[in-house]
Amino acid sequence: MKRFAAVFWSLLFLSVPVLGVATFIVGPAYDIWLPRDVSEHGAAVDGLFYFILALTGVVFIATEMVLFWFIWKYDESKSNGPGRYVHGSHTLEVVWTIIPAAVLLFLAIYQMNTWADVKMRRPNMTPTVEVVGRQFEWRLRYPGRDGMLGTPDDLHLVNDLHLPIDEDILIQLKSMDVLHSFFLPNVRIKQDAVPGMKIPVWFKAREEGVFDIVCAELCGWGHYKMKGRVTFEPREAFERWLERKYAEQEATQPRDSEMAMASGVASHPTQIAKNQP
Repeated sequence: MKRFAAVFWSLLFLSVPVLGVATFIVGPAYDIWLPRDVSEHGAAVDGLFYFILALTGVVFIATEMVLFWFIWKYDESKSNGPGRYVHGSHTLEVVWTIIPAAVLLFLAIYQMNTWADVKMRRPNMTPTVEVVGRQFEWRLRYPGRDGMLGTPDDLHLVNDLHLPIDEDILIQLKSMDVLHSFFLPNVRIKQDAVPGMKIPVWFKAREEGVFDIVCAELCGWGHYKMKGRVTFEPREAFERWLERKYAEQEATQPRDSEMAMASGVASHPTQIAKNQP
């Protein structure tokens, strides 16, 4: 009976690494590990992920095999003699400290070029759009017809980001209240939005489609619903959409004279001009 129990528990423990290895193999083969990549740098990011997954997978398999061997080799029923106490090995401790440190150093060097593409090699251009995180939505501001951010004709939207494909995109990221994290899973971009800071985020989309924008930082009770969408489309379609949104915003804004009369200011042009923002 004891023999059967030992075999049962050994096989049960062995099933854990077997299931883990099967998951490592089947997951990437059926594209269920990561969402579809539509960015220029995404392949390099995914390559790093799979490389680290393979490396840690080998270590996992090796350690589980050693664990299983010890469970089987030193089964209590096989030896009734006194236990042997080991006080440690200085050489062994040095070895298993140096090897992981060397592996981590290798990974740090191996990923430097990809990190530089995503975080250091900023394109020399003005921001395409400003994204502001606010509990619990993404506020968007596009340059107006003058092509400049921060002017009265800026286009203001919420949670509906449109961007052209096959072009460098530069986003100016801000937060209005607390920490947020601007996460585009299909673009492999995740950047914290910090109150009081303007943080540049850049990428290039390669495929058309509508994808999720989510907040990946716990930011309050409504964090779960802080979700938007990003639409990647050709330049022509993007410009048509932008023109339509300009027209919609202009149609809903009161004219300068109407604003002046409503605020009790005379309608003389010079007086109106003085009271414009």
